Amino acid sequence: MKLFNPLTEKGIPLDQHLRTWRELDSEPIDPDTADPYTICRAIVMNGIEVEAVFFGHHLARVCTDMELKRELAYTRYIEAQQQKAVNWLLPPIASPLQTTIAYEQVAVDLTSWVARMEPDPYLRQAYEFGVLEDFDHLYRYANLFEMIERRKAEKVVDSLTEVMPGRPTRLHHRHPADNVRDHYDKDTANPLSRLHALTVMSAEQQTMNFYMNVGPQYMEPIARQLYIEIGMIEQEHVTHYESLVDPGETWWERLVTHEYNEVYLYYSFMRQETDPRVKAIWELHLNMELAHLHAACDLMRRMDGREPEEILPRELPEPVKFEPNKEFLRELLATQIDLTTLGTGYVREAHERFERMQQEINRDGSPSEEVIDMHGAEFGSDYRVETEGQHPVEGLRQMAEAQR
Repeated sequence: MKLFNPLTEKGIPLDQHLRTWRELDSEPIDPDTADPYTICRAIVMNGIEVEAVFFGHHLARVCTDMELKRELAYTRYIEAQQQKAVNWLLPPIASPLQTTIAYEQVAVDLTSWVARMEPDPYLRQAYEFGVLEDFDHLYRYANLFEMIERRKAEKVVDSLTEVMPGRPTRLHHRHPADNVRDHYDKDTANPLSRLHALTVMSAEQQTMNFYMNVGPQYMEPIARQLYIEIGMIEQEHVTHYESLVDPGETWWERLVTHEYNEVYLYYSFMRQETDPRVKAIWELHLNMELAHLHAACDLMRRMDGREPEEILPRELPEPVKFEPNKEFLRELLATQIDLTTLGTGYVREAHERFERMQQEINRDGSPSEEVIDMHGAEFGSDYRVETEGQHPVEGLRQMAEAQR
């Protein structure tokens, strides 16, 4: 198979990227018949495009060259059009809570895949740590879903992702100082590590944005409170992942990395997509992003006096895949569920700063615990999807029916 090198592929010329309103109004995915991973891919690319637009605005605010600001504004406008086309794929008949469960499936299976592929041990540990928390969020929202909508999360995740306790959500509330990690070294980091960090950061950022806007739409107190609690943890996760990025990277290095990452992900998802209509959108955006990448590379040469090949891989890495990660997650549950953070590292023993934060934030109780208690009181037990057998942690296994 021919290796795909984005730096030599042409793509669609920049002046041909504008689309009409009807072209941007993508026909929504049918959640009842679609592959759940098709919805996951749309959620990821929405987050990637939102990050591209936000980054573009931040860059514009520090740019003093008016001609350059105009050049950047055009590309940013196209990124915003792409974001609309991608986000409009999400099914309007799905409730916000159903979409939330899909968001958490993204967090679980995307972060698991990144952790498995990450070449740097310190960065890999950061992803392994975070994914056990998103795994627990999926479990909490799934129980809320059955309570409020009388529907089962297995219809959303299609048993591709298990639903059971992870690291308990009430224990995710750490002192903010302990959410900051060491960053990779921009001069020595594997190019794949740059892409991984940007991808997971962007996905978590979009989840944070989604929860802060969706949460207050609910009337049920337990739903409102659960979105507040997990929404605050998503803010912690954005801090966790964004701190992995070397702050010494120039604006133009970052711009090139953003554009290359979009090419990488659209190419990856185009390769894996099972829905021909959605696949055509990934292919179209891939060809647009190739032109964005070339424009960014030219800016890096002009502004930094450097070649983009200094920071980019010559060919795209192995494509990102959405696939079940059940065995991987069960191994993490068995070996890392008791971890917390201290400074930029990880520890198994609770420390004074962590305990103080717990006492303050959870002094009125934890909504994530309350939702499980309420579900158990109504249905006789918590809700789970355990396709591979009992929970690997004995203390987190469901009681036998006779014991409930």
